[in-house]
Amino acid sequence: MKILNSSPISAFGGINFVYEDFDFLEIDKIFKNNLPKLSNQSKYTWKDILYSFMSIYLCGGTCIEDLESNLKPHLSDNPFCKIPSPDTILRRLKGLKEKDQTCRTKRGNVDHQYCLNGLLSKINLLILKKLDTFDAPVLTLDYDNTIVYNEKSDSKLTYKKEKGYQPGVCTINTNQIIYLENRNGNSDAKSFQDITLARMFNLLEENKVRKIDNFRADSASYQYAVIRLLEQKVKHFYIAAKNSYVEKYFSTIETWVETSDRKGNPIWIADIYYTPFLKQSKEHGESAKSYRLVVKRKKKRSNQIDLITQDTYEYTAVITNDNEAAVETVVEFYNKRGAMEKQFDVVKNDFGWNNMPFSDLASNTVFLFMTAICKNIYHKLIQRFSEKFEGLEPSFRIKRFIFKFIILPAKWIKKSRQNILRIYGNIAYKT
Repeated sequence: MKILNSSPISAFGGINFVYEDFDFLEIDKIFKNNLPKLSNQSKYTWKDILYSFMSIYLCGGTCIEDLESNLKPHLSDNPFCKIPSPDTILRRLKGLKEKDQTCRTKRGNVDHQYCLNGLLSKINLLILKKLDTFDAPVLTLDYDNTIVYNEKSDSKLTYKKEKGYQPGVCTINTNQIIYLENRNGNSDAKSFQDITLARMFNLLEENKVRKIDNFRADSASYQYAVIRLLEQKVKHFYIAAKNSYVEKYFSTIETWVETSDRKGNPIWIADIYYTPFLKQSKEHGESAKSYRLVVKRKKKRSNQIDLITQDTYEYTAVITNDNEAAVETVVEFYNKRGAMEKQFDVVKNDFGWNNMPFSDLASNTVFLFMTAICKNIYHKLIQRFSEKFEGLEPSFRIKRFIFKFIILPAKWIKKSRQNILRIYGNIAYKT
């Protein structure tokens, strides 16, 4: 067998088109203008850090170390950025952390540890503006907490009896992360949620984001302080009501409309107006307000009679200030919130949340923000590329995008004083 030496061919030639698109979007300028300035002797710029960090996940890596052990030989020979070592990236990211904080509830004796990052929160918002996220005709926010299991030095037991963190995440129009705060595992979703949401809305107002149209959340947001805040900050809110608080009203509903769910199973829907939070309103010296309660019920498989409702149905309810939409419209709109919960699977498996590199909450908060930014950019990227290239769809997860587009043998050659990308395959441009 005869072997001829030649310049290396990269297996991930498609990443060069991604780099070019990054340059077009000028995302790196937002980092350069807002992150700490680097010395003139610094070998790597913030652009190098961002491009290299995102390349890990766009080329199929699962952790930072993959950059050195598996990807660097394929990425080094490009004219867009320099590829630093994983240690350099981690050192830069760790330098962006902010001190974590602790607090307690009024009646509790448990320390709730949480971490904010005002700088990266602002940068993420500026990037979303650059990606035209806020130009959508309707802006819908979804808020939820998720458990990220880990064995970090400061992680604590979650309610599922395993160690981890429990960040609060808010997405905009389902697919992009607009805000997050990292919490330790013992901090439940309900505690201090009104303060978290107030910080988020203040950030939006400071950056002149228009008023949010819709806000959806689960029953952890069924709180007096949260509802009052949302009335001021959004046009319409849709919050799952806790059955223990509202099930006494179910028996007062006289008219039910029969329909079916997505699987074709029969369900019944209705709405009533009720006045919740009477005690809290009195404590704050405010008059209690009436809200719309949209209720859905379906038959129990066991046919067991409920002690409170005296029937054999399972009930779910949503409290809302939307008094105009049809009952069925409200039910369908709230059910779409399930698509947001799927985003947790995306960030955990596609963008490394299951493999956080640092040993402390504050540093890992920086990592969560950076990967959230990468996810937001990828959402815009796949939308743009699906318009240009055949075989790509806006709904593709990152693994499918890698196999369809990124894996493309290619190498850079110099010709007539220009860098030219020679590819060994076909790229199907749409015509």
